[in-house]
Amino acid sequence: MAKSTIQQLAAELAAGRTTSAALTEQALARIEDPKGEGKRTFIKVYKAQALAAARASDALRKAGLVPSPLAGIPVSIKNLCDVAGETTLAGSIALDDAPPAGHDAPVVARLRAAGAVIVGSTNMSEFAFSGVGFNPHYGTPGNPVDRARVPGGSSSGAAVSVADGMAVAALGTDTGGSVRIPAAVCGLVGFKPTARRVPIDGVVPLSTSLDSIGPLANSVECCAIVDAVFAGQPTAVPNAAPLAGLRLGVPRQFVMAELDDIVARAFERACQALGAKGVKIEQIELPHLDELPTVNAKGGFAAAEAYAWHQKLIARRGRDYDQLVHPRIMRGKEMSAADYIDLLGARADLQARIAAVTSNYDAVAMPTCAIVAPTLTEVSTPEGFARKNMLLLRNTMVGNFLDRCAISLPCHAAGELPVGFMLMGETMADARLLAIARAVAPIVQG
Repeated sequence: MAKSTIQQLAAELAAGRTTSAALTEQALARIEDPKGEGKRTFIKVYKAQALAAARASDALRKAGLVPSPLAGIPVSIKNLCDVAGETTLAGSIALDDAPPAGHDAPVVARLRAAGAVIVGSTNMSEFAFSGVGFNPHYGTPGNPVDRARVPGGSSSGAAVSVADGMAVAALGTDTGGSVRIPAAVCGLVGFKPTARRVPIDGVVPLSTSLDSIGPLANSVECCAIVDAVFAGQPTAVPNAAPLAGLRLGVPRQFVMAELDDIVARAFERACQALGAKGVKIEQIELPHLDELPTVNAKGGFAAAEAYAWHQKLIARRGRDYDQLVHPRIMRGKEMSAADYIDLLGARADLQARIAAVTSNYDAVAMPTCAIVAPTLTEVSTPEGFARKNMLLLRNTMVGNFLDRCAISLPCHAAGELPVGFMLMGETMADARLLAIARAVAPIVQG
């Protein structure tokens, strides 16, 4: 099941060659394997509920009731989503005395209505505030390619759950890259929708201006199916766009700086492969991107909006916070209302100026992350953590700040550390981007 797609398994279920109970038992066995990463990948495992849901799905299928392609498929959800009757921890211990949720978050309810089998709630960077995936409270799941490396964050457990066959697809959140980063460094597909398409109610916020909810899975088609469920839309997969004549713009500025050699080689190879298929790869001038560090110098939306949510909890439980996360939230305390209003204006201005350039292209292309997954040793010091975290987040955060949709596709060759090829579409052009990604993915994948 580790490399299976939703469409493949849906066909197996439809043909009677497997059952939801069998798939769920397989996923749970992977989670429970003492030699595996299940203990660090999941904060909560819903074994009894998942098995009951799987048996119910099999009975409904026999009666001819199959609500979606996700019916009977094991999936995981990130630990900041409300589940009725459960305390939502958000990868922290500071919320362990919070009351249980009264209702499922809408995205969780939509997964259930689609017939998905939720096997558990996955580990994450505390309060989703890191691109590394490190967690001092529940452990850090090892990268599926090299367990001595980080899985990327903040949706760390989401990525490992799929890569290690503990789920077929995963719910992640993406505020600065938290779906696309772990997808890139773990060799998966990760899709960040235009934020407004998917409700974030019932999900512990990091930044309400930037937060989005997206899937991690083994294919673009899987991501399209799960995204449609999250968005409450029909689960149709867009047809692949014709490759010939597609125009992809690659910014000269900001996103191509400080690439490590593995990333640079993989990205160049992917661009050449696309060019050979008739895709026009054009370098474009986007000096506007170089303004982002200055615009966000005081902490940006994430610090301001996180501090607004966390200030009372920090006053009560601040000692229990991850000491690499706490200071990042506290930066928001120093931001004034005027600083925040200036930030809103700067965002709107950059969105308009950059759209004037990028709207001439089918999508913008860039490496998902400037580096491959760092080792646990490399992020073991505050300085090392800060440096690697910045390089992991730098490219992905562009899409969040600009309020775009974006997708990360694997583009490494066999035997190489995973590298992501990112496509960024225009705001609300999600279906178009998925159609382009369907065409591009098989060409760039090594």
